[in-house]
Amino acid sequence: MTTTETRLYTLDFKEARTYLWALAFVAGNVILPQLFHTIPDGGKMFLPIYFFTLVGAYKYGWKTGLLTAVLSPVVNSALFGMPSTALLPVILLKSTILAVAAGWVAARTQKATLLTIAAVVALYQLAGGAGEWIMTGSLDAATQDIRLGLPGIALQIFGGYLFIKYVLKK
Repeated sequence: MTTTETRLYTLDFKEARTYLWALAFVAGNVILPQLFHTIPDGGKMFLPIYFFTLVGAYKYGWKTGLLTAVLSPVVNSALFGMPSTALLPVILLKSTILAVAAGWVAARTQKATLLTIAAVVALYQLAGGAGEWIMTGSLDAATQDIRLGLPGIALQIFGGYLFIKYVLKK
């Protein structure tokens, strides 16, 4: 069995590639939610707005991830009204935590494995849920991603791993 080398990059705010990759991932985070919103409660179940933030931050560093994390929900909200402006702060918090966590773990481990990506997803879900609980005062709202979003969590872990490892392999 051969292994596929996965290169992880750390792009800087001074590099045009940072912004180009961020725009590509924002586009993915605009298109993917539109596809999943054709399924009843698809957004709540599949958490699609986080997918390319995870991929971008893990593969190209927290700076690319942070641009993706902030722009994706804002663009989606402006164009499609989802997330609603009431939910925007929570989505931005979770997206930011995801970008920083993914970039940090990738920089520390220098490899993409199911375990490292699962750790990133668990970290942002737990920290983001705690932040949502503090922001909203609702434990029910704070645990919704975990209660309803298990398919999305699985998509992030397994799909994110495959995307990083095989689609963006070089």
